[in-house]
This record gives sequence, structure tokens and C-alpha cells, in this order.
Amino acid sequence: MSRLRHILTRAWIRRGLLAWALRPISLCFEGLVTCRLWLYRQGALQPQPLKVPVIVIGNVMVGGVGKTPVVIALVQHLQERGICVGVLSRGYGRVSRDLREVHPTSRAEDAGDEPLLISRACGVPVWVGANRIEAGKSLLEHYPKTQVLVCDDGLQHLPLARDIELCVFDERGIGNGWMLPAGPLREPWPRAANSSIDRFELSSASSPISGRFQILRELADFAVRADGTRRPFPMGFANPVQALAGIAKPQVFFSMLQDLGLTLTHTQAMPDHANLHGVSIDASLGELLCTEKDAVKLWADHPGVWAVPLITTLPAELLEALDACLDRRLSSHHGLKIT
Repeated sequence: MSRLRHILTRAWIRRGLLAWALRPISLCFEGLVTCRLWLYRQGALQPQPLKVPVIVIGNVMVGGVGKTPVVIALVQHLQERGICVGVLSRGYGRVSRDLREVHPTSRAEDAGDEPLLISRACGVPVWVGANRIEAGKSLLEHYPKTQVLVCDDGLQHLPLARDIELCVFDERGIGNGWMLPAGPLREPWPRAANSSIDRFELSSASSPISGRFQILRELADFAVRADGTRRPFPMGFANPVQALAGIAKPQVFFSMLQDLGLTLTHTQAMPDHANLHGVSIDASLGELLCTEKDAVKLWADHPGVWAVPLITTLPAELLEALDACLDRRLSSHHGLKIT
């Protein structure tokens, strides 16, 4: 499976022989998706609104692009403004299938690693469910003072009405511009303009991409263990160390550690959202560093591993534009006021 994924990922960079061979299937898929989008634009299918403004943060590319750190950064920004926020998520990778609230003490296999990370990092109500509408209704029922809902993923979850969309891209941009399986796109991009939705495009690529707000990402200056113990990073760690990452691009995390002067004796690159129960850690190879997303799963069995938070900074001009869009909605048809 990993070899097939690697082959397809390479094919999606350009329109080569494999991409052209898969193009007929891609056109069929594109036709179905386009038809669905058209039905929503024409009003034949109606998205269902919730009682408060909804911000959806998602992507059109297959694979991780770093949406969850953007969710955390945005939620923390709204909290600083005094806005009561709730978060919705599908809870990808969890073994449970029900609708449920996520608590900081929840298990990753029940809640999903990303919703659990958001709950611990932000301390806001987090609800997971395949049906984001029902999840939103349940959250609002239990937390009626919630003023804004942020949906982690769900750009293609069209039944959920949204007020603002943030589409996140990485260094791949839109790849070869074709839809699955000939390309990496989940839907044709760009979408047709919608006057009722404010849309922003963000890029986590190291080089700015025209027309997209640039996200700044860097490792924190501290690492943390399961018991809350903090240690200065990287100067608080003796070289060498080992590292583990179960994210979309593990090598990016490893490279960030090396760029800070750390020597890695051993690295374990795991699939994104991988179940980390039973992972073997050899203490003789040095202390283990991992991402926060890995830590919420590892700490159950290995409370001594160190998580290095990834600090995501959203540009001021994006936050200013987003705040203006949100304030209009908070004070108008949703009938809410910012306290």
C-alpha cells in the first residue's frame, strides 16, 4: 500500500503517462463531484445552517496539509478576543462511530488524535461525529453560550452550511490540477464564487504562493511530558536523541529537529493517524522526541517521551480580514453580540 501511495504521489506532481492513463476515471469522478456542487449552487440541495456562525478549515488535496495546527491557532485567537468557541470534527482514525464529546482525558482511539489534541491545547468544547450537523447541534445544546463553531476538516461536507471557509495548501499547491485518481484533488479548484461564503486560501509552503496567506510554523522553545513537566528546547536536551512522527510528512519534523542542531540516532516514521500502541522505544538510543499529535497516543504507554509543540502563526492581515467577516455575522443574522 505504501509503495502504491508513493507511486501515485509522484504521478500527481505532473501530467505524465500514469496520470494520463488514469484520466478517464478522473473525469468520471470529476463529473459526479461537479454535479453535486451544481445541485447545491442551484438550491436543489440545501445546506443546513446552525444557530451560530460556522468556520470550516479544510483542504482539497489528498493527504495532510497541516489543518489542525491552523484550527488551534484560530481558536486561540478567537479566545483571546473573548469569543466562546466550539470545535467540530469527524474524528478521523478513531475506532468509535458514535457522536460524542471529546475531553482532555479521552482516549485517542475513541476521540481521534487531532480532536484530542485540540481539546487539550485549547480547552474548548470539542464534538466528533461523521454528521457534522448533528455534532454541531449537540455541542450547542450542551454549551448554549457558544458563539462560533470551527470545523476541523469538512470542506467537502456540503450539507453543513458555513459562513467562512479557510482552505489550506502545502508546497504541492494543486499538483497537476487533476482530480483523483489522476491527480491529488478531491474537487475541482477553484470553486465557483459564493456570495454568502467568505473564502480564504492559506499556504504552509516555505515560499509564499501568490494570492494565499502565508502561515509561519516553527517548533516551540520547550518540550513537554505527560505529567506536564516542561524542559527548554533544544538546549535542555543532551545530544543525541531519537525521534518519532506519525504525521503526513514525518521527515519534515525530523528535518526541523536536525536544523536546530540535534543529532538523531534513530527515527521512526509512522503513517498518519497510526495506532501507536505497542510501539517499541529503545531508551539506549537517547530520549525520544515526538509531535504533540503523536504524544496524545504515546503517553498512555510511554509517559516519559517528550512532545515538541509546533507553533503556527497566522498572518495579521488574515486575522484582520477574518475578524471583520466574522464580526458582521456575529452582529447580524445570527443575532449575537461579541462580549
